Amino acid sequence: MDGSGNSLLAGPESHKKRVAYFYDSEVGNFYYGPGHPMKPHRIRMTHSLLMHYGVHQKMEMLKPIPARYKDLCRFHEDDYVAFLKTVTPETQNKKQLRALKRFNLGEDCPVFDGLYSFCQTYAGGSVGGAVKLNHGHSDIAINWSGGLHHAKKCEASGFCYVNDIVLAILELLKYHARVLYIDIDIHHGDGVEEAFYTTNRVMTVSFHKFGDYFPGTGDVRDVGHSEGKYYSLNAPLKDGIDDESYQSLFKPIITKVMEVFQPGAVVLQCGADSLSGDRLGCFNLSVKGHAECVRFMRSFDVPLLLLGGGGYTIRNVARCWCYETGIAVGVELDDKLPYNDYYGYFGPDYTLHVAPSNMENRNTKSDLEFTRKYLVENLSRLQHAPSVPFQERPPDTEIPEEEELDMEARGDRYHKWNMSDWDAEDNTICHSQEANANGVNFPRMASPTNQEQANKVKQEEVTEATSMDEDNEVDENTTKVTERHKEIKEEQASPEQCVGVEVESSRPSTDSEIRRDGGSAPANHSLLAALPVHPLYAPTSTAALGSFKHAFASNHLREVKSPTQEIPFPRKSQHTHMRTDTHTHTHLPLSLSLSLSLSLSLSLSLSLSLSSRAG
Repeated sequence: MDGSGNSLLAGPESHKKRVAYFYDSEVGNFYYGPGHPMKPHRIRMTHSLLMHYGVHQKMEMLKPIPARYKDLCRFHEDDYVAFLKTVTPETQNKKQLRALKRFNLGEDCPVFDGLYSFCQTYAGGSVGGAVKLNHGHSDIAINWSGGLHHAKKCEASGFCYVNDIVLAILELLKYHARVLYIDIDIHHGDGVEEAFYTTNRVMTVSFHKFGDYFPGTGDVRDVGHSEGKYYSLNAPLKDGIDDESYQSLFKPIITKVMEVFQPGAVVLQCGADSLSGDRLGCFNLSVKGHAECVRFMRSFDVPLLLLGGGGYTIRNVARCWCYETGIAVGVELDDKLPYNDYYGYFGPDYTLHVAPSNMENRNTKSDLEFTRKYLVENLSRLQHAPSVPFQERPPDTEIPEEEELDMEARGDRYHKWNMSDWDAEDNTICHSQEANANGVNFPRMASPTNQEQANKVKQEEVTEATSMDEDNEVDENTTKVTERHKEIKEEQASPEQCVGVEVESSRPSTDSEIRRDGGSAPANHSLLAALPVHPLYAPTSTAALGSFKHAFASNHLREVKSPTQEIPFPRKSQHTHMRTDTHTHTHLPLSLSLSLSLSLSLSLSLSLSLSSRAG
């Protein structure tokens, strides 16, 4: 084989592709900390170059929908995701030292402001790209903020917190029997390989520096296990590899992989730390040599997901990914850079391409030939295009349409109703500051203090009712109930006991907050916030919200046993870690409660009157 890829071409290389490009302008604002080599700002620099080259006019520009809690939990452990959601720079050194060590957060993977939002953003772009490919809306999807291949199932690693690549591959497997993952980052893609080490539906191929180098995995003899044996291919390389040597290994191996495995989709991780002159790298690839991998994979006419990854000399990262985006859309970009927002970063030459250095290439021809033969031999042991048994396909990931993003215009039905105290007049939610021993914040209406207070009110009303005259007891009881109702309402709205926050509309979430194992729930987790949004419980108007509050208040004014209109508290199950009260909370409308109260008072007064006359 000559490695040209022509044997599998479905059309000319210049064939126009439908490209979906995912970018969130906020991603450049996240900051790992002073001195840290990972800088999300490089994504913004890449985007600026693309805009000034005019590449954006040839592709579909999309803002990724942030990945939800349950989306991240398709691969990662619930307690790990919950920790990422709750940890902050202020709390990491006080209450969460053991968790930081357990989940491997520290110097390489620091806790910074907006960490969870950052994970949601880049993971959402990769999963969104997979969805685009699944439905045939795009031929190529790009998310340069993704490609964080070191993250494990329950720990962070190598600047990576959430493994968006694994999540994207899991999404692709819903429609494709086989998915190929290729990694050209200088570091071994250990997180992705580990995730699919025992399956024959995903083949992982990694070209990386091996030896005394992070993460220390990726030996050529690591081939997979069980059904996944020989479906993990590793090409260990030495310092200083250049374009020619790299392509002499990449093209023959990938050609054989495409011939034998016949994937339905390909994920290419384009880590730019394999470029010459990288701050942490030791390869000697040029931008064109790195991009030749993208050009070669594009020629196979298979759905292709392009992701970012490493890259720590950010001006070269922006150059590389901009050029590779141009290749994806079928445009050869001019070497002279257009003036852009970060023009000063690219001096003194102000060109798109940078010449490689004269460093020594320690990869001999014999070394490369041995690696090539070894991997091709392993591929020859595989059956061609392994079949997949019939099985139920997981449901599609829900990606809201563009018009659904304006949640404020959609009204309250897109606000996740948490049944906390709601002031329907000024649109503020009052969140209780009381918490149980497990750190779960309970709504005020479920707190023992308010229940005791409500029982006391009930007892006072019954006692006072027995001493009233028959003529005026109806008016007095009605006045007392109304006044007490107002007092409880004022106490609930007191700033000393609750904090008011403005209502923010958001995407509806079902079970994203519900714990599925025995891990501890987040400290700011509300018991009732975990309830699925059901049409029966999701209020759609201010009047409906008011009726909910009215019903809750009436329930605590008078505890009436009735089988009707049960309040939907969470039930104990294996899917939640939240404590549920053993008794059932019930309520009746206030008008019926008042009627029962007056009837009780009349009966007591009549009984006393008859007793006195009989005496």
